[in-house]
Amino acid sequence: MLEKQPPLSMAKIALGIEYDGSHYYGWQRQQQVKSIQACLEFALTKVANESIHVYCAGRTDAGVHATSQVIHFETSVTRKDSAWTMGVNSYLPSDIAVQWCKIVEPDFHARFSATARRYRYIIFNQRLRPAILAAGVTHYHAPLDAEKMHLAAQALIGEQDFTSFRAIQCQSKSPWRNIKHVHVNRYCDYIVVDIKANAFVHHMVRNIVGSLLAVGCGDQDISWIAELLTLKDRTKAAATAKAEGLYLVAVDYPAKYKLPTTIVGPLFLLE
Repeated sequence: MLEKQPPLSMAKIALGIEYDGSHYYGWQRQQQVKSIQACLEFALTKVANESIHVYCAGRTDAGVHATSQVIHFETSVTRKDSAWTMGVNSYLPSDIAVQWCKIVEPDFHARFSATARRYRYIIFNQRLRPAILAAGVTHYHAPLDAEKMHLAAQALIGEQDFTSFRAIQCQSKSPWRNIKHVHVNRYCDYIVVDIKANAFVHHMVRNIVGSLLAVGCGDQDISWIAELLTLKDRTKAAATAKAEGLYLVAVDYPAKYKLPTTIVGPLFLLE
């Protein structure tokens, strides 16, 4: 009779991930199309020499990027930090990269332990389209007033019902979310919408940006964003902004986990 083997000791590891989502059908693993999750699980499985399943802080849509996605996985093997970073990177395509790794407490969860997510939306505001970074920004040809966009966006701050900015197919049980800040700033020909909340409903950031664009180009008044919140009707708001300009730039966790911090970005943008 075979002796009963003791259960394997499992370690939980968190990774910081950066990716260009231009060539992927979003974060979530899907059959017959490329996804960020599938690429990471393939690379991690190679390094661990066992099947690895990962969990993320926020499932980004097709074409959306991240400078600071956070994931976690469990494994029974022991590897050096360099294996989970440089080793995993050697199996990843060039548009996905591990930034850091850390062994975390058993109660850590990349999604459920997060206390806030922060996104930035980059608009190239010029009459003619760009060639450099074309897949990393959203081109808007008409002149935009960033100051009016910023003023209008302040109505979004606080815990509110975001039905007017929620995708019809959203599966979240509640439309209520708590926005911590919204900033709209111009840097020469670039406008950056910076928004942080405890969580987001489906397409919430892109739907907000779509309506802010209507304010910025003069089609709607500054007060329109507040009116949309009151209406609680997605059909009254503007069209969803394109995916190309959206970046997940930070995820907040309780200090007890002591996760590494990175530059928010993307690229040259300051904190």
